[in-house]
This record gives sequence, structure tokens and C-alpha cells, in this order.
Amino acid sequence: MSEQKPSKINHLLASLEDTDLVSSRWLQAYGYSRSLVARYVSSGWLVSPARGVYLRKGGRLQWQGVLRSLQEREGLALYVGGRFALAMHGYEHYLRLGEAATITLYGTTRPPGWLSQLALPERFVFCGKPPFVWPFTADSQKDHLLEQGLKRQEMLSGAGTIVCSTPERAILELCDSPTCAAMVYEADALMQSLATLSPKRMTALLRHCNSIKAKRLFLALADRYQHAWLRRLSLDEVDLGSGKRVLIPGGRLHPIYQITLPRDLDEHLG
Repeated sequence: MSEQKPSKINHLLASLEDTDLVSSRWLQAYGYSRSLVARYVSSGWLVSPARGVYLRKGGRLQWQGVLRSLQEREGLALYVGGRFALAMHGYEHYLRLGEAATITLYGTTRPPGWLSQLALPERFVFCGKPPFVWPFTADSQKDHLLEQGLKRQEMLSGAGTIVCSTPERAILELCDSPTCAAMVYEADALMQSLATLSPKRMTALLRHCNSIKAKRLFLALADRYQHAWLRRLSLDEVDLGSGKRVLIPGGRLHPIYQITLPRDLDEHLG
């Protein structure tokens, strides 16, 4: 027994990178009892940044490592989308300044409770099920992910890769966010900068998006800037619903996409 215990902890420590987290659920599934984990913590081999989750001794708590652990080790169907995905792709200049980073997570599974207890400068916000008909699993292959407007993004921190939305998917997710004038201003400022979207990928995403609001708002904002990719979109099989949509009460109705936009939208251009 005395030889097995060091071997077991050595195997665990060897499997953990500096930014990896492991949960109590994962440890128990792989044969590490609660009493054994408590012994590892008291011996200093593991540290617990929040109840029910652990880092190796000397490990660093970073949001990238947290998310990679959720996707790869915990196997949760969660990915970075919407506003924060656009920031990851270099559009943070167009987002709200002076705020702590908010990592917008999408998926069909709620994140574990310990996620909100971690002492990180960033905060995670679960945005719920994405507005697309595709199922998502974190272990999908690269080509399958790209078909859904997702990709594995390499992290500069050395925390490996995490799955996030491409700009094409992320802007639709942002357009599906809870509606207020500030969100529309932000989406409009981002649309102004999105001059290099893939028309093929954008067409596929519009066809598989199940949010009428997101599609109409996206197209109404895209119509304002007339980027080259807009003329190459095929909307033949895109369901835009029927009737008028009041997005902003008292707003200006877009003549083509029949959705109201803020009357002072032009005043908020950067």
C-alpha cells in the first residue's frame, strides 16, 4: 500500500499541466476517493481554489486553463461564443471599455457551481443554448466544428486550445442576446469592422440559425455597411419569419428586414 499511494499521486500530478483543474467528480470517477484527495491537499500536493475543484501544487489559475478543463477533462458541451469570442478574434477594440472581461459561454449543459467561486479577474456568464440546430460536443473533429462555425483556438498562455465561435457565428450569437439599445449599438459597431466574413460560412449559419430576431438584426446591420461578402450571401433557404418585429420600441423600421433599430444608431458610430 505504501508504494501504491505515491505512484497514484505521481500519476495524477504528471497528468496535470500548470493551468489544469480537476473536479471532485472527475477524481472519484478515476479512483481517487474523497479521503485520498483530502490527504493530497493536507500534504500540499493539491490546492483547492474553490470547493470541489483542485490544482496541482504551484499551478496557476487562468480562465483559459479553466475552460480547457471544462471542455476536455470534464467533457462538458460548453464553448466561448458571442461577445467574448469576437474579442478573442481581435475585435475587443470595438467592445465596451473599462469593464472586467466577461467570458460568454454557450452550451446545452450548465457549468458547475464552482466556476463562479474561482478567484479570477474575469467572470464567466452562461448564455444558455446557442441559436443553432446543431448539437455540440467538445471532442468534435476540426472539419465538423468548422461546418458549425466553431474552431479550436490556440491560447497564447500555453493552455492549449479551446473551442470558440468563429466571427461569423459569434456575431449571430451576439445578435440573439437580450435586447436593449446598448446591445444593438455594440453589434452595429462590430458589424462595421467585420469586413472579411466568409460568405459561404455565413450563409450556412443563417440557414441553420433558429432565431428570427438574430437573423433579421444581423442582416439589417449588415445592410448598413454593404461589405463585399453581403452581396455573396444566398438567402434563398433562410427563414426570416413573417410580419414586423419590434426590437426597439419607438425605433426606426428597417424597410427590407422589417425590424426596428434605434433611431439614434448613426450617432453611436465609433
